[in-house]
Amino acid sequence: MKVCRSLLAGLLIVACAAAHAEMSEIKIAQEYGVSYLPLMIMQDQKLMEKQAAAEGIPDLKVSWVKFAGGNVMNDALLSGSLQIASGGVGPMVMMWAKTANTPLEVRALSSINSMPLLLNTSNPAVKTIKDFTDKDKIALPAAKVSIQAITLQMAALQAFGPGKQNVLDHLTVSLSHPDAQQALMSGASEIDAHFGSPPFQEQELQKPGIHTVLNSYDVLGGKSTFNLVWCTKAFYQQNPKLIKAFMSALQQSIDMINHDKKWAAETYLRLSKQKGDPAEIEKMIDNPDVSFTTVPQNVMKYATFMKSTGLIGKQPASWKDMFFPTIQNANGS
Repeated sequence: MKVCRSLLAGLLIVACAAAHAEMSEIKIAQEYGVSYLPLMIMQDQKLMEKQAAAEGIPDLKVSWVKFAGGNVMNDALLSGSLQIASGGVGPMVMMWAKTANTPLEVRALSSINSMPLLLNTSNPAVKTIKDFTDKDKIALPAAKVSIQAITLQMAALQAFGPGKQNVLDHLTVSLSHPDAQQALMSGASEIDAHFGSPPFQEQELQKPGIHTVLNSYDVLGGKSTFNLVWCTKAFYQQNPKLIKAFMSALQQSIDMINHDKKWAAETYLRLSKQKGDPAEIEKMIDNPDVSFTTVPQNVMKYATFMKSTGLIGKQPASWKDMFFPTIQNANGS
């Protein structure tokens, strides 16, 4: 009987340990462009694996997957086939509002960067967004839900007045940044405008005849977060060591970029396999308007706009409501 009791006690201990064991394999998502350089470096240098080993998880397997937009990424996150998502503020805020106070609750871990997003066009008649007509097509990562789409709606409200935030939505087309850039620069596509991101937007402007119509910083009234990383509350609570490892790896990667921007530019071209001049990429990274940082900036302005126009049904009282404690001590907004 004592043997049976000891065996049962042992099985219970093993079962409890298994129930609280952290995942040994995770998937992290990223999109396209230099804004995702911190995640690219994390993958290339295996920073997540190294930090996880330091936390007592020595054989962590990290798979990196690429998506064209945050909307598809969110579906993968909720299905459990993805553990950490990355993307623009719009998709993250929508996920937070949709899942708040539910078993599938999603919050952001941190920002990745603050960067200006440019709406470029090859149409010489378009000087401001008021000049777009039904003949124009604006490419962006995900119509109506990407950060570019939300920013365009904010700009439309400012330009056309109350209730007019959606007047340009019917002109938008969902395309990845590489495909949108190719379509715009080819001149052979119906796409004659692209609301992009670095380095695609800067590369487009090198072609004669392409000019900028809108800068997201002008819409937001200053520096604003472009990309964040987010996950479910369940993953956050069940994997504290992995969360700590991820945040340490992310900060290490950001520090590496900010310490040596020439190296960072060369690394981006090597990892992205894009053709280009490292000096041009370095110039983008070194732009005073560009910051690789975990601190959120102007995220609340997006959330307030999205609530006021019915895109989300819940209003956060503070930007901290949408973030896990990982970054709540930061001087965010």
